Amino acid sequence: MRLHNALLPLCLLAAWPVLADARGLEVRDLVKLDRVSSPTLSPDGHMVVFAKRSLNPETGKALTGLYARNLLTRDLRPPVRITPEGWSVNSPAFSPDGKTLYFLSSQSGTQQLYVIPSTGGMPPNQLTNFALDIGSYKLSPDGKRLAFSTETFAECKADFACSKQKLDDTAAGKASGVVYERLFVRHWDAWSDGRRSRLFVATLPTGKGSLVTSAQSLSDTLEGDVPSKPFGDSSEYTWAPDGASLVASIRVAGSSEPWSTNFDLYRLSLDGGAPTNLTAANLAWDTGPVFSHDGKTLYYRAMKRPGFEADRMALMAMDLASGQTRELAPRWDASADGIVLSADGRTIYTTAQELGQHPLFAVSLDNGEVSNVVGAQGTVSAFDLAGDTLAFTRSSLQSGDQLFVTGADGQSPQRAITSSAGEALPDVQFGEYEQFHFIGWNGETVYGYLVKPWNYQPGEKYPVAFLIHGGPQGSFGNGWSYRWNPQTYAGQGYAVVMIDFHGSTGYGQAFTDSISRHWGDRPLEDLQKGWAAALKKYPFLDGDRACALGASYGGYMVNWIAGNWNEPWKCLVTHDGVFDNRMMGYSTEELWFSEWENGGTPYDPKADYETFNPVNHVADWKVPMLVVHGQQDFRIPVEQGLGVFTALQRKGIESKFLYFPDENHWVLKPDNSVLWHDTVNDWLKQHIGQ
Repeated sequence: MRLHNALLPLCLLAAWPVLADARGLEVRDLVKLDRVSSPTLSPDGHMVVFAKRSLNPETGKALTGLYARNLLTRDLRPPVRITPEGWSVNSPAFSPDGKTLYFLSSQSGTQQLYVIPSTGGMPPNQLTNFALDIGSYKLSPDGKRLAFSTETFAECKADFACSKQKLDDTAAGKASGVVYERLFVRHWDAWSDGRRSRLFVATLPTGKGSLVTSAQSLSDTLEGDVPSKPFGDSSEYTWAPDGASLVASIRVAGSSEPWSTNFDLYRLSLDGGAPTNLTAANLAWDTGPVFSHDGKTLYYRAMKRPGFEADRMALMAMDLASGQTRELAPRWDASADGIVLSADGRTIYTTAQELGQHPLFAVSLDNGEVSNVVGAQGTVSAFDLAGDTLAFTRSSLQSGDQLFVTGADGQSPQRAITSSAGEALPDVQFGEYEQFHFIGWNGETVYGYLVKPWNYQPGEKYPVAFLIHGGPQGSFGNGWSYRWNPQTYAGQGYAVVMIDFHGSTGYGQAFTDSISRHWGDRPLEDLQKGWAAALKKYPFLDGDRACALGASYGGYMVNWIAGNWNEPWKCLVTHDGVFDNRMMGYSTEELWFSEWENGGTPYDPKADYETFNPVNHVADWKVPMLVVHGQQDFRIPVEQGLGVFTALQRKGIESKFLYFPDENHWVLKPDNSVLWHDTVNDWLKQHIGQ
């Protein structure tokens, strides 16, 4: 079903008066808020464990601990911390009997596996002592073995000390030069050192105090990373129910890896047999394997079009005896994020974007029918299912992730386990938000969000921050961000307008597809019509005091706007944006992205890198612009930002360049985030007031 022409009820929150001692959200509130993640249920569903990241304001260092809540009690006591103070941990997982809890920590100097009683109360027991960091892991179904990933050199195989020695020898060498023979010399924010992430299996110790130091290699014959880089995780591999094999998603592409999206599912046997490619017939992306309870069916997610990273992820089922595959919900025009199987094996739970929201869905394996589980509003970022208990984290435009528990069918009352941002910051008043829609490109319905300033009063006029999302196949939906958060602008007294232009995700695959080879026309038409619709619908918007801001594709669009729609704006902010589209095609690392979006390589006469190239319109630039870029951004290299700043300075246009030598495509360090927000807010205040 195509959803982008459907009407969605407005989600305007009830208005409330501005309290005398209230204030708006600011960046220092944002960075100090605790961050909740990784909801993990015990096998019986009676306990939930979750991770909470807290910032030490004195040191500026963030640590993540694990907390537990007994769900059989109804008292109001807060969850109990079960990992030691001062430790930073991640990736919790219960043993099959629920009595112990595993997690990763770098407390020993390298990231290793630890275990504690699920109720806490005892010091963690270290289980592994490998020479390298464990990147991810999964326990075997019987809890006796460990599948894990770590980065190794091919020639070292399962000899971790060998890989460590090679790293040490390189660091101690007098010469610093590196010779490369193929692309992916750098990826996201790291230069290649020759290692790949590979999968291994080890038997866990039975006695306390013994440490695992060796393992069996599973994937060293396959030239590919598992999990994938840079953001892959343990959802990309899984144990078979009988514990005799694993299935992993791996891209084996050789020299074509930087322009290939062909990930296949490989069956990796523990008996030493050769890996078996289960999805060789599909030349696009296959990932997220999950076995049926009886081990006869493999569920997974798959794209159809090679080279297109934003294609729809369909839910698939493979009969392992015959190799036959089928799509489970072909009428559902959404892209599934993951797979969790219900206790009875008849339902898949998954999240997906839908009309500016990110709900949790249940997909029937009997008939492919899809239903919403916990309500349509907000963004469900993570969830876990155990028996009849469902735990999930959900955020909105007014709160970061909050942990809830309910019944597996979503019909029971939702019980909050952690506090909302409003409860954590009782003196902060958040801007009310509302979703609106209008007719955009091609006569189709386009959605956007309006966030009022925190101190909104009827009859007053407010300057506007016009935020443009990245991707471009992304969305500024009803969710919380620690980087581009509209409440930080509302907290400064600005109204915020955000448009999910053609190309955005969550409105049907055709809507997402429409931006490819049309970066500068269809989205721009939506932004122009959305801006006009917002001004007409919300008379408190001051159209004469507005600034357009964006990052990544949003930064590209700001650079494009500077030469093609600069009339409404008193200032612009471009962060890590494409300036020269052709040079982007030669310098970015994931080449499949530029080549798909532009119709080929930069030297292909059929491709079009110039029609919507911002560098060709610098002559028409005139609006003051703040440029932001990070040195470690290898997706859109820093020279793109320097080019923008050079053009502005050479033309004598008021401009500034905020440079981060230690940030990538995102600004992640707390102090850098504060500087980013302060610099952007000062720029807005200078040009559109406050």
